Amino acid sequence: MSQHFDICLNAEVLLEQIHSLGEIGLDLQNGGRTRIALSDAEKAGRDRLVQWMRALDLDVRIDRIGNIFGTLRSPSDTGAQAPLMIGSHIDTVANAGALDGCYGVLAGLAVVRALREAGRLPARSITIGAFTNEEGARYQPDMMGSLVYAGGLDVAEALATIGTDGTCLGDELARIGYAGDLEPGAIVPHEYLELHIEQGPILEAENTLIGVVENLQGISWQRVTIQGSANHAGTTPTRLRHDAGYVAAAVVTALRQIACDSNGTTLATVGCMAFEPNLINVIPRKAEFTVDLRDPDEDRLLAAEQGLSAFLRNIAVAEGVQISTERLARFQPVTFDAGLVEAIASSAERLGFSYRRMSSGAGHDAQMIARICPAAMIFVPSRGGISHNPREHTDDDQLIKGVEVLLDVVIRRLASPL
Repeated sequence: MSQHFDICLNAEVLLEQIHSLGEIGLDLQNGGRTRIALSDAEKAGRDRLVQWMRALDLDVRIDRIGNIFGTLRSPSDTGAQAPLMIGSHIDTVANAGALDGCYGVLAGLAVVRALREAGRLPARSITIGAFTNEEGARYQPDMMGSLVYAGGLDVAEALATIGTDGTCLGDELARIGYAGDLEPGAIVPHEYLELHIEQGPILEAENTLIGVVENLQGISWQRVTIQGSANHAGTTPTRLRHDAGYVAAAVVTALRQIACDSNGTTLATVGCMAFEPNLINVIPRKAEFTVDLRDPDEDRLLAAEQGLSAFLRNIAVAEGVQISTERLARFQPVTFDAGLVEAIASSAERLGFSYRRMSSGAGHDAQMIARICPAAMIFVPSRGGISHNPREHTDDDQLIKGVEVLLDVVIRRLASPL
């Protein structure tokens, strides 16, 4: 157990719960787990989380988009007090690790458990939030639950979303029993904290324990469709081709150049691609692929989007193809609250933990909640920078120390008559 005055972090239960939640959706052959949003496996994870919340005697509420909230009430809270919120998510991508998202939610439970076991109530209510569909693996956009909660997407529109498997989000939410009645955003947090594994290599490479996250990259997702002409691979001269496959490959190359020209700040990824008719001896008539652009600076992100758009226009003319684009998601960069960022750095220093100020390359629920209240994030190292993968790993000692920082920040932010 870790000591903070007379408030102890129960590290053993924290690690047990991480392991327990990580077993839900586990594939014993490859070691990964799959808890896609609103699937049966994710329902089982939700059920377990709610059980743990109720074991701590939290007031559990579920909103219309399925976000789960468990609140430890302060003595002065009659139901209208803005809580300090700690949150993340428990849905995963396919074949995922055990920590992404789950660590942040269970860290919140660990903070509340420390108070419960010390027989203390906080000066301000503390709410633990588990947001719906953060990963966006089945329903887009990602970070949907927190986006709806922050007012960035209408709840009716979100509930009508059709997934990659043809299901309707609202129907699936009702099917698994998590279509709640609380209006999203009904409770505006006083402040929001999210503890997360880094999902990148920087902290490990620098032998640093705590990441003090100052900002999050902006994200632009698009789907690009190229319509060319199918023809025989052996009889059609290059000069007479309208080759959707070639154009797709040229766009990928152009995206890499856009990234390189930004001096490393812009990231560009083509993660999905499909050709038609997808035959070895036929020139593709159609190519469809996704583009993921990211940058912590809005002007540079816009420049990357504009550079891609110009390239698509030019190559469409040059190759005699038709190109269309569909925006899937667009989130501006976020700068976190300076006071909370400083509080995290101060807690790390007070506890004697090495730390660095940094940006987040991945999107997180904190990105959305920052629209409605002061927010900030804490990172701990990811071995090899690996995430969204069964090999995702952070040492137990590092996980515990991350929660110790979170606990220290929470206690001090609540101005302790604790």
